[in-house]
Amino acid sequence: MSTRQVLRVPTRAVPAAAWVLALGVVLTQIVYSMTDPADRIFTTVLSVALFCAASVLDAARRAGARAAGLLVLVAGGGGLLAEAVGVRTGFPFGEYAYTDALGAQLLGVPVVVPMAWIMMAWPSLLVGRALGNRLPGGGRAVVPVATWALASWDVFLDPQMVDAGHWTWAHPTPALPGVAGVPLTNFAGWLLVAALITGALHALLDHDPGVDPRRGPAPALYLWTYGSSVWAHAAFFDRPGSSLVGGLLMGAVAVPFAVALWRTHR
Repeated sequence: MSTRQVLRVPTRAVPAAAWVLALGVVLTQIVYSMTDPADRIFTTVLSVALFCAASVLDAARRAGARAAGLLVLVAGGGGLLAEAVGVRTGFPFGEYAYTDALGAQLLGVPVVVPMAWIMMAWPSLLVGRALGNRLPGGGRAVVPVATWALASWDVFLDPQMVDAGHWTWAHPTPALPGVAGVPLTNFAGWLLVAALITGALHALLDHDPGVDPRRGPAPALYLWTYGSSVWAHAAFFDRPGSSLVGGLLMGAVAVPFAVALWRTHR
C-alpha cells in the first residue's frame, strides 16, 4: 500500500469531529443573530474559526493530511496574499482598509480573513465538482462553477461586514443593484481570486470518484451559509436588497446543489 493510500484513510474520529465543528458553526451563528451588534465580534471570529477547522478536517477526511495542508496553503496563503496586496494597492478588489475590530493582523490583514477563505474555498470546490462534473465538457466546468460558488458568497459577506464596521471602501460606487456600499470592483476581484484558488485546489487535490462530494459537513455548511444568509439579511441586517441579489446569485449554484443532494437521499 502506498503512502498516499495510507494518508487517505481517516480515523473514525475525524468525520465525527468535523460534524461536531459544523454543529458549532450553526449554533454560534444562531447566537450571533441574537446578540447585540456591539457584542458580535467574538461570535464572528469563533464562527469563522469553527468553520475553517470543519473544512480542513473534512478535506482530511476525504483525501488525507496532504489535502488538508494544501487547502490551508493555497486558500489561506492565497487569500492572505490577495488581501495584503489589495489593502496596499487597491488591486484586485478596489481601494479599501480594515479597521482594528477583527483583532490581530498579519501583513495588514486580520488573521481571521485568510481563515474565511479556507472555510469557504473547500465547500465551494466540492460544489464545483458535484455540479461541474455533470455538465457537458468532461469536467471543464468544475472550476467555473466552484469560482461562482465562492465569489457569489461575498454578495452576502461584504455588506454585512461593512455595516459591522470591519472594513471600509474608499469608493463604494458603482455597486450591484440593491447591494449599496460595496463596489463592483470588489466582486470582480473576488471572481479573479476565487478562480485562482479553486483552480489550484482542483488541480492539486485528487478527486476520488468513490467519494461523493455532495455528502459531509462542508457541503452541508455551504447550504446552511446560503439559506441562513438569505434569511438573516432580510430579517436581521435590514439588507433586503442583498438578501434578494445574493439569494439569486449564490442560489445559481446553491439551489442546484441542494437538489442534487436531495436526490442522493431519495
